[in-house]
Amino acid sequence: MYNVKICKTPGNDDLSLPKQMSAAAAGFDLTAAVEEAITIAPGEWKLIPTGISLEMPEQLEAQVRPRSGLALKHGITLMNSPGTIDADYRGEVKVILHNLGHAPFIVHRGERIAQLVFQMLPQVKITEVAELSSTVRGAGGFGHTGK
Repeated sequence: MYNVKICKTPGNDDLSLPKQMSAAAAGFDLTAAVEEAITIAPGEWKLIPTGISLEMPEQLEAQVRPRSGLALKHGITLMNSPGTIDADYRGEVKVILHNLGHAPFIVHRGERIAQLVFQMLPQVKITEVAELSSTVRGAGGFGHTGK
């Protein structure tokens, strides 16, 4: 088990810490730390603060992902999904909400807006080579196998 430390940013003591909504949930829900309601018009995106900062072990990254309910019911997703929070970042976690729906979406203080999923990072060494080994697929991509 990894210990992730969370610090609430000033003025956000009333907000809950990220939490899993079920025992087997992969994500920890993030809440909006807006001072007053913010409206996101269809096609718009806005940066929404969450009121928290993280400190996690270097073996982890935190991914900010959309909430499926907001996507299905309102067309709300994240502009950079998944967003990555590196282990050495100590600033406030913020979420770029994007309204792909047909109606304005209002973000209220304390509303669950995204989820945080922690991932282990493998140790990777990059090695430059003159050529790569061949495979049956080769360089095929972007739907080359059909629809």
